[in-house]
Parts: sequence; structure tokens; C-alpha cells
Amino acid sequence: MQAAIFAACSLSSLFFSQSSFAAADTPPLAQQAASPIPIKVVVISMFESGEVSGDRPGEFQYWVDRAKLTKRHSFPAGPYPLYSNEQGVLGICLGGGIANATASMMALGLDPRFDLTNTYFLIAGIAGGDPEDISLGSAVWANHVVDGDLLYEIDAREIPQSWPYGLIPLGGSEPADTPEDISTGWSLDTIHFSLNAQLTNWAYELTRAITLKDTPEMASFRARYKGKPNAQKAPNVIMGDTLSASTYWHGAKLNAWANDWMKLYAGAQANFVTSNMEDSGTLTALTRLGAMGKVQPERTLILRTVSNYTTPPADLPASMSATLEYPNSGEPALDAAYSVGIVVVQALVDNWQTFKTQLPAKK
Repeated sequence: MQAAIFAACSLSSLFFSQSSFAAADTPPLAQQAASPIPIKVVVISMFESGEVSGDRPGEFQYWVDRAKLTKRHSFPAGPYPLYSNEQGVLGICLGGGIANATASMMALGLDPRFDLTNTYFLIAGIAGGDPEDISLGSAVWANHVVDGDLLYEIDAREIPQSWPYGLIPLGGSEPADTPEDISTGWSLDTIHFSLNAQLTNWAYELTRAITLKDTPEMASFRARYKGKPNAQKAPNVIMGDTLSASTYWHGAKLNAWANDWMKLYAGAQANFVTSNMEDSGTLTALTRLGAMGKVQPERTLILRTVSNYTTPPADLPASMSATLEYPNSGEPALDAAYSVGIVVVQALVDNWQTFKTQLPAKK
């Protein structure tokens, strides 16, 4: 087994040594020193467009470049190596979708090279945004994550006329109207996750006044959402909850379902604002790792920034809007994920003597 691990790490090192991002790998797992590296913050991104540096950026590239994550660590269990800096910040790119997120996060948590027992985890990535609540380029801190894949689905052409959509809770027989309708006997514990409200509120208060990047293209696209004042606002930082589904869904009917689904599982106070494709998987892994004593899941933050809307503008059908190119290719949302997230990361690092043992709280 050790030989197999060594071979995989060596092949990974060979491939990435040809990358335009010049940094030396840490040794393969079999050669690691016994003392693990203590990590203060793990920044979690989900996708990259190509190389880690030097080309069109995805979620990972801005963190590697701007946060000076110059030390590379081989990571054959994920799609990219890990990168860290001298301040104790480690970056990971999980790969898109719930399965990739779960596998990559679990692999990091079990990696003997790193001590994650006091680590804060910041999920920072782009998302779809509900135009009833939010505008393009905005940043949203979540208190709740609800999974949108674990359900029954009826093809849209066969939905009974009295149903609002064809999505049904597991164990149910029709779309749910109240939280009691989801008490079906199924014992899944990976549909709803509550984050630490104290930590989330602190992060929001720290970043709520940040001015985010805006462009004429974004303003023009926002103007097409007539009758939706929140969709037409300049980018801003708010709090709002996120629905996680590997299926890239779109349209008014499914947006109504997402709003209903969020409240059914997270409670009446929850509000669907962003759609993502990974977070329930990431939190599943962190929850399992927490049960093993490897991490503290309550030290997790989720920051999702809006690259696109979850419903079409008034002048387009959903079938055309779903695959529409994002305004400015979504770059302002990528920028917002870094520019908002780095404020929180730096605050955690700068006040580590306190925050290592005590969760931050808003003043």
C-alpha cells in the first residue's frame, strides 16, 4: 500500500512540475515528518478553469495568487495539489459536485501531514442567486445548507396538475406543504446542516460594508429583471441560506421549490438565496471528521457569491437562460469571493492567539 501511495504522489508531482506555477512539492506521504503542520484556516474552492495560475481564473486561482499560497503539497486524492502560506492558511480545490466535494474534503481531513483540530474552514465559491433576494456580484453568508438531491422526482410532463412541481421528500407521496410532511421515517442526516450563527454573524458584520466589483454589463443584465428590485441593486453583502444540488437547475418553478424546500428542512426563519453544487457534501465530510475528533465542524463558514440568477429575465424562457453566458464570464463573483473572504481569513490569522481557542463574535 505504501508503494502504491508513493507512486501516485510521484506521478502527481511529475505532472504539476510542468505547471506555470513554480513551487516545490512537499514530500510524498510516506516521507512526511511525524509532526503535522498546524493549519489556522482552510480556504475551500470548488473549481478551476485550467491551471492554478496564469490563465483564466476559477475559484481557486485568486486565492493561490493573491493570498500568496506558494507552498505546494501533493494531493492525489483531489483534482489539484494543495497550497499553503507561512501564515497557516491552506487552500484546496475540491472539484465540482457533491461527490467530489465529499471525497476531497474527507481525504484532506484524514491527511496525516496537517493538524486541523483548531482550523477554521471557509467555503468560498460562486453560486446562482434568487433574484427575489440578491443581485449579480453580491456575496452571501449562509446559516443553513439544505441538500436538493435527496428526493423523489417526477418528470415535468407527468406532474399532476394540482402539484406545484414534481419534487417530493423521500418517503413522501406528494410535494410537502409543512415540516411534518418530511417526517417520513427516513433517517438521512445529510439533508439539513445548521452552521454556527455566532461565527457567521461575526463574518457578516466584518464584511457587510465592503464595496464589491460592478460592471456596465452586469448593470445592463440586472435591468432586465423588471419588478425585482433586489435583483437590480448594485452588488452587496447580505446573509441568506444556500441549497446544495449537483443538478444545475433553473427556472421559476424550481426556484419556488428551492424556497419551499429550504423552509421545510431548515425552518421558517431560513431563506433560500443561493444555489450551489457542493456544500452538503463538504459539510457531510466535515461532520464525519468532527465525530472522529479530526476537526471542529462548528468552525465552518460558507460564502457564496452570485455569478448568475436562478430564474430567467422577463424576456427569456428558462430553456435559453439556463445555459446563457454569465455577464463578464462570472469574474466579478470570483473576485467577490476572494475580496470578502480574505477579510475574514486575515482577521482569524491576525487574532490567532484568541481565535485558536475562542470563536469570534460580533461586537
